[in-house]
Amino acid sequence: MSLSKANQAKIERRLVKALTIACEKAKDEIPGFVWLTHTVNYEAFPASLKVVWVFDTKDSKDFALADGEAHFMVELTDKALTEADVRVRNAATHVYYDSEEECQRACGGNWPKRLSSKR
Repeated sequence: MSLSKANQAKIERRLVKALTIACEKAKDEIPGFVWLTHTVNYEAFPASLKVVWVFDTKDSKDFALADGEAHFMVELTDKALTEADVRVRNAATHVYYDSEEECQRACGGNWPKRLSSKR
């Protein structure tokens, strides 16, 4: 199903608003977490949606994941998608984790390049 540009813009605004709330909550509760972003190809929506949770360092990311914070981030993502009226079967399949440090090492800090690469 092809979405009109107007519908894509509406979805994008809802996603940004809901994910921003999730981001702010996570910043207060997860050490080393700094920001999140999302990518989507609206020709394959919502299957193509990726929500990327970004930490300051690889160690911070690894510690958070080992400490069980992945469950919390998936819950926040699921709530945000629900609030944005985006329906997915399993939010966890749309969640990815990364770090500023890893992007700097692999892509010289070029986030658009890193986010567009298949991972």
